[in-house]
Amino acid sequence: MSPRTDLPSTAPATAATGVARFTRAARWAHRTTAALMGLCVFTAACLYVPQLAQLVGRRALVVTVHQWSGLALPVPVLAGLLSRAFRTDLGRLNRFGPHDRTWLRAALRRDKHPSQRPAGKFNAGQKIYAAWIAGATLVMLGTGLMMWFTHLTPLVWRTGATFVHDWLALTLGVVLAGHIGMALADPEARRGMRTGTVGRDWAQREHPLWRP
Repeated sequence: MSPRTDLPSTAPATAATGVARFTRAARWAHRTTAALMGLCVFTAACLYVPQLAQLVGRRALVVTVHQWSGLALPVPVLAGLLSRAFRTDLGRLNRFGPHDRTWLRAALRRDKHPSQRPAGKFNAGQKIYAAWIAGATLVMLGTGLMMWFTHLTPLVWRTGATFVHDWLALTLGVVLAGHIGMALADPEARRGMRTGTVGRDWAQREHPLWRP
């Protein structure tokens, strides 16, 4: 990732107390990816947890849903690239600057004072999460394809792919649970993803470099 910082951008006002945060394309990509990821996690749980497997049954159908929902995971982001605003957001997520290191140091100290956590449109935690989830999704997709099309790779590769896929899936579940927990703790952030707008006070407090 480039060490450049986020350039402060003035978000247009949509109401007396609100500013635009996410476009329809960004919200659609997020919701569709979340739905596909939820399908992957649920079907994986049904395949590996005996109690769920017995409750749901129809293992062949569960496997098929798991495979195709995993294969479709990159599609919402690829479709979102047609939107210039979405591409701009991805560019912001890919830039890690000095203010992000300041944010991380404050987070490690558990210092929640806004003045100690400078952030552009996305804070350092969100940038790290986005990078990690993107990399994990690609690894899961690659190892999953090796397990699906068994004739394409030797046995030793498939064995390693199975090990990586299973343990990374467990890690992914934990990280997603943390992401959902943090979202539940911040109603205004959820509002931004749900409606596309956030309160002006919240934007200035949580993302001061985004609103100069």
